[in-house]
Amino acid sequence: MPGGRWVPTVKWLGCWLAVTHWPRSQRTNHMQSFLFLQLWMGTHPRGDAKILDNSILQKTLGQWIAENQDCLGSKVKDTFNGKLPFLFKVLSVETALSIQAHPNKELAEKLHLQAPQHYPDANHKPEMAIALTPFQGLCGFRPVEEIVTFLTKVPEFQFLIGDNAATQLKQSLSRDSQAVAFALRSCFSHLMKSEKKVVVEQLNLLVKRISQQVAAGNNMEDIYGELLLQLHQQYPGDIGCFAIYFLNLLTLKPGEAMFLEANVPHAYLKGDCVECMACSDNTVRAGLTPKFIDVPTLCEMLSYIPSPSQDRLFPPAWSQEDPYLSIYDPPVPDFTVMKMEVPGSVTEYRVLALDSASILLVVQGTVTASTRTAQATISLKRGGVLFIGANESVSLKLTLPEDLLMFRACCLL
Repeated sequence: MPGGRWVPTVKWLGCWLAVTHWPRSQRTNHMQSFLFLQLWMGTHPRGDAKILDNSILQKTLGQWIAENQDCLGSKVKDTFNGKLPFLFKVLSVETALSIQAHPNKELAEKLHLQAPQHYPDANHKPEMAIALTPFQGLCGFRPVEEIVTFLTKVPEFQFLIGDNAATQLKQSLSRDSQAVAFALRSCFSHLMKSEKKVVVEQLNLLVKRISQQVAAGNNMEDIYGELLLQLHQQYPGDIGCFAIYFLNLLTLKPGEAMFLEANVPHAYLKGDCVECMACSDNTVRAGLTPKFIDVPTLCEMLSYIPSPSQDRLFPPAWSQEDPYLSIYDPPVPDFTVMKMEVPGSVTEYRVLALDSASILLVVQGTVTASTRTAQATISLKRGGVLFIGANESVSLKLTLPEDLLMFRACCLL
């Protein structure tokens, strides 16, 4: 997607073309200068896929599904009240995306009622990111031992948290998980609620110290010096720069994934990924963003459960029936993602029918798609997308002898 690698085009299998794009409501002049792009594939009101075939009465995917609900599959239709339960995306990140978390359903309903301009729907938003390129992100709280080490090595970090909260966190190491959570919440809240002037002063001191050490040829990676400078350059004076000392830093390899349940703090820093989530745009932010921030809500809602970074990885399961298929099936009913890696030596591949509507994204390769209900075949290449109705199988003929990589979002109940 950076440099136009991804074309935001969605093809409706057997019928018409549609297009989905970065929602207009999220575009601002300030954000135009930021190097990230989102491709939305779904029916959310902020990015409902538009139907381009003039012979079709409905103008968006959401409208068509509303009048053709059997395409969802019987279980999906009944469970999710006749609506597509997931939102599928491609993200390309060059500038870090915000320190954030997503609410559970109960909190989402409350926030939507109180501030619909900031929380546009009443749904939860568990989500999964699967790397397409090396993908760097922050996810969940680090083990307390690591945070305590940063308190010692980064006096500016310790200053913002305060001696009392820092001491409480150190003492919690020998206590139970409840004491750890209480101390961690106290420390994180002290940091995020620091006065802006003090944050800027301490961040400038840290940036100056790291810059001087780097200029002298010293390695500062024990305190993530390069990353700190990078974030400060993108968001000068932002409290979110210090979040790297609280949250696990992950670099996913292509195909690796992380699952983000409700109330888990995270931020996407750099790289390309496929992302799937419940159909929601509810995000509580607290830093590294020009958007609305809600620090009190974030600090109140978070799960203060530390864990090693490797525990945040979400491995797929290999299919028993299809040697080219792996399945990322998170512990929520709203969505599942399938990855298909088909070698170029295979001339034809069949996408099996599911009792669920699904969206198929071609990441690599060139194919011709056909189905028993399609009026004509559809050519697909990198960036091509198909919406597939429930109980519909698709035959893909590889038109070039190159490997095929695809992702499919669906709902397996």
